[in-house]
Amino acid sequence: MIILKSKEEIARIAHASKIVAEVLQVLKKNVKAGVTTKELDRLAEEQIKKRGGVPAFKRYRDFPATLCVSINDQVVHGIPSKRVIKDGDIVGLDLGVIFDGFCGDAALTVAVGDVPPATLLLLRVTEASLYAGIQEARMGARLSNISHAIQTCAEAAGFSLVTEFVGHGIGRDLHEDPQVPNFGPPGQGPRLRDGMVLAIEPMVNMGKSEVRILEDKWTAVTCDHSLSAHFEHTVSITKGGPVILSCI
Repeated sequence: MIILKSKEEIARIAHASKIVAEVLQVLKKNVKAGVTTKELDRLAEEQIKKRGGVPAFKRYRDFPATLCVSINDQVVHGIPSKRVIKDGDIVGLDLGVIFDGFCGDAALTVAVGDVPPATLLLLRVTEASLYAGIQEARMGARLSNISHAIQTCAEAAGFSLVTEFVGHGIGRDLHEDPQVPNFGPPGQGPRLRDGMVLAIEPMVNMGKSEVRILEDKWTAVTCDHSLSAHFEHTVSITKGGPVILSCI
């Protein structure tokens, strides 16, 4: 776990996170029926390099792409391919960037064309659960307060939390301690300290919580084939409260 103490370090991770945010917004505008996930991956890498960053996911633990693209019942870590996005799909975009030795990480889920109200609710609740968790990311609070707020928000709407994947600390490395679960009772775990940076990322399923990994050894899907949504921000713990670094 890294504690950022200098203004220079904070500026570098903030810039990495800003690149992530800007590129995700470009990608969001290009998520349309008829586009392949491989095309989105190429666009992501192009946009990252244009801004002076380096893809954080590509070749990380042998992941083969810049962008994770997860569609419908795919939860996380979908590998870009020739798959064509269709009207009615929901598309999760997860992106990491390295800038000057520091990492930023964020994700969002996009609805394509006409989708049922229940699907839109899944997206709204997942994003709301992310912000509920961020509100608890305050100096001196226990880490599990974040987890509990996320779980409470998602389950109140009748959805389930994925438990196999969690948020994480982030800094010079993409994944650092502490882990940030999206479930659990409040008042547990380490106290949050000024200078900590966390990637908070709820993954919420419309059906049951169980997931499995496909033969590609990366793509996680829901066992019951229900839809899944994913939202994430890189958040800095400060004396003045949580600061979202991965936003424009």
